Amino acid sequence: MDDGAPGSPLFTFGVIADIQYADIDDGYNFSQTRRRYYRSSLQLLRNAQRLGLNIIDGFNKRHGASERALDAVLGEFGSGPVEVHHVWGNHEFYNFSRSALLRSQLNSSVHHPEAQARSGLNAYHFSPAPGFTFVLLDAYDVSLLGREESSEQYSGAMNIIRQHNHNADLNCPPVHQGNRQRFTMFNGGFSKDQLDWLDSVLSSADEKRERVTIVSHLPVHPWSTDPVCLAWNFNELLVIINSHSSVVCFIAGHDHDGGYYHDTETGVHHLTLEGVIETPPDSNAFGTVSVYEDRMVLKGSGRITDRVFLFP
Repeated sequence: MDDGAPGSPLFTFGVIADIQYADIDDGYNFSQTRRRYYRSSLQLLRNAQRLGLNIIDGFNKRHGASERALDAVLGEFGSGPVEVHHVWGNHEFYNFSRSALLRSQLNSSVHHPEAQARSGLNAYHFSPAPGFTFVLLDAYDVSLLGREESSEQYSGAMNIIRQHNHNADLNCPPVHQGNRQRFTMFNGGFSKDQLDWLDSVLSSADEKRERVTIVSHLPVHPWSTDPVCLAWNFNELLVIINSHSSVVCFIAGHDHDGGYYHDTETGVHHLTLEGVIETPPDSNAFGTVSVYEDRMVLKGSGRITDRVFLFP
């Protein structure tokens, strides 16, 4: 691929999503329509040795294997020389409570003093090179997952989802409701506190004329994913993104088919990564991104498509 970017990149980083490893035989998704390769996902991680999203599968909880599966995946990450940033997804919350995740090695925010961990969030920002900032968001800040049923957070999330989803099983999306299909138990959203914090971080980046990449497990642009995978309040987050000149890219997972949309009005690239869990053992699903002054170049492997993200 001719990316048109001369010279060496300023820095590179890797991306990989929805590993969802479990030491069980291959199976299928909730609706029994998509094959999932539980054991081989660990081998695909070895192929990638990069950034991880949604790293163990919910089946581990019912088999009492959550800690064992987590140790296996973290062992693979630990064998590499790169710094790893974990973004929590629904399968982490199927296995662990929020308080347990905050105490675990999956809490990357502990290495960043500006993190929002004091509020019980795994949200923070860091700069890998001068002029560039990455912001990691906690997409299950408002959610039924990871919260005690007796808590105010759980009650608040239930009130939100019940306004749109009247099914007995809240993992079943509302029928024929377009973007309202996102109101399921396996999704979540962003609290006002987190949105205000993001707005402040981006305002600072605007003033410094930095390039900002935002990472979240849940996608936030309806044209970059299937509607059933959107964050509950994606529109509120889009308003913030679109009001700041510093944002150049939004990276997400969750939708195992992946997706991409370039918002030509704002210049922001919305990339949804294909999931490892539904990638056959003889393929791959990871990428390496090279960052230059005026663009980012994604070199994909297997199901991940090569792309060039020009900065606005």
